[in-house]
Amino acid sequence: MITSEWQVVWFTVGSAALATLLILVPGLALAWVLARFHWPGKAIVETITALPLVMPPVATGLILLKLLGRRGPIGSWLESLDLSIVFTWRAVVIAAAVMSFPLLVRSVRVAFEEINPRLEQIARTLGAGEMRVFFTITLPLAARGIVAGTLLAFARALGEFGATVMLAGNIPGKTATLSLAIYNLVQLGDDDTALRLLAYLIAIAFTAVWLGERVLGSKRRKQ
Repeated sequence: MITSEWQVVWFTVGSAALATLLILVPGLALAWVLARFHWPGKAIVETITALPLVMPPVATGLILLKLLGRRGPIGSWLESLDLSIVFTWRAVVIAAAVMSFPLLVRSVRVAFEEINPRLEQIARTLGAGEMRVFFTITLPLAARGIVAGTLLAFARALGEFGATVMLAGNIPGKTATLSLAIYNLVQLGDDDTALRLLAYLIAIAFTAVWLGERVLGSKRRKQ
């Protein structure tokens, strides 16, 4: 594989990994809140969270572009801090994070909901505070679901295309991920290189999904 192809592969893997890390803490927090509490407007929050799963990725990318563009409400503020988002590697990470966030939240929420609340209640009666209960009871019991959700979110981030092309563009050597590079190569008629990159993408995504399913499978067997 030539150097430029290696660069695209490592850029894609690095961007997907960073996007997954960025959504991990807020994803865990939101999943826990959705699994444990009921409040007015909860259905609205659930719907907004799930929207990227059902909306066309290009539509999500357009929304992000309007928000993070130089004239957008968030983008203009970031520009004042000399921090550009659109058409940079940061846009690739943000687009992947937004598109994979619902998948992480859904998987982790199921893991939290499967925990027997009596175990947490027993810890509280023994004097444990909420933070200690979460880190010593809730989090360990949900660990397999969290790991599986993280791997599935990473796999989703790897293949992101629509939102990325809207927010980051398709700039070779700067914002081109494997999906964008494959599309560009097909347009140029270089099917051989496109198929080779596709094989790399499938191999990486397959490994992530397979590991996620293995983790979930081991959890089901132990139950």
